[in-house]
Amino acid sequence: MTVGHPIVVRRAEPDDAAAIHQTFLGPRAIAGTLQLPYPSIEMWRRRLAEVPADDCLLVATIDAEVVGNLGLHAASKSPRRRHVGNIGMAVRDDRQGRGVGTALLRAAIELADAWLNYQRIELWVYADNLAALHLYRKFGFAIEGTCRAYAFRDGQYVDACAMARLHPALRLKRETESDE
Repeated sequence: MTVGHPIVVRRAEPDDAAAIHQTFLGPRAIAGTLQLPYPSIEMWRRRLAEVPADDCLLVATIDAEVVGNLGLHAASKSPRRRHVGNIGMAVRDDRQGRGVGTALLRAAIELADAWLNYQRIELWVYADNLAALHLYRKFGFAIEGTCRAYAFRDGQYVDACAMARLHPALRLKRETESDE
């Protein structure tokens, strides 16, 4: 947890491009994503200026400084998958393990459950990212499968886990039906 200043989560603004760019310069942050090293700040400016209507980009700040970001995206435009959102997240290397990911994930789940009507949230996480696996499990995500050699990272192929979380009401309904 942070000492002295609370973690504040808010919607990302175009002015956050430089800070998000800085997050992705960290070797640990970049290793946990599908982003390539040495991102351009201009790419982040464009992404933040042209956010699709179905996407929600959040940042976590400590003392007004951006220290992490999360994207919550509609999984598909298909009517049959409108109930599903996808998450991608990164936390600045020097702020990992201090509650930033927890704050971002809590805010995203609140949006997904209470405002966007997502019944399922999906994500991919590298199988060797034990801290992220622990965080996602803490919020009710379960591993649904592992893809071997999912991505090429730092000179080698790495496995990734597909994880998902069902809305609590949907989980309860499914559990009740299986008991009958």
